[in-house]
Amino acid sequence: MIGDGKQRFSKNGTPINHFLGTSTFSEYTVIHEGCLAKIDPSAPLDKVCILSCGVSTGLGATLNVAKPKKGSSVAVFALGAVGLAAAEGARISGASRIIGVDLNPKRLEEAKNFGVNEFVSPRDEKL
Repeated sequence: MIGDGKQRFSKNGTPINHFLGTSTFSEYTVIHEGCLAKIDPSAPLDKVCILSCGVSTGLGATLNVAKPKKGSSVAVFALGAVGLAAAEGARISGASRIIGVDLNPKRLEEAKNFGVNEFVSPRDEKL
């Protein structure tokens, strides 16, 4: 990479556009080497891609921001990669009641593996 501190260019001189030093949907990206993880070329990308964002975001938000106390109740809305990681963080923290909220009831069984012990589907609730 060649640059003047603001605009970055590839080795062939093509401008590389980025936002705050990160660009996830780009052919090229500019990142700090501490944010780079080498992935084995034989690893299935559809599986390892959730490690870069989903797990670190959900687990990090629970352990570092929400910081649930042992025995507390936690509700996790949407049980995708981020939500499941948040539930795992609540489980690690010692939350005794972890409520998963999702429109898809098929997610309950997988969510149990991450500590969810109650499930609510908004579609099933009468207001």
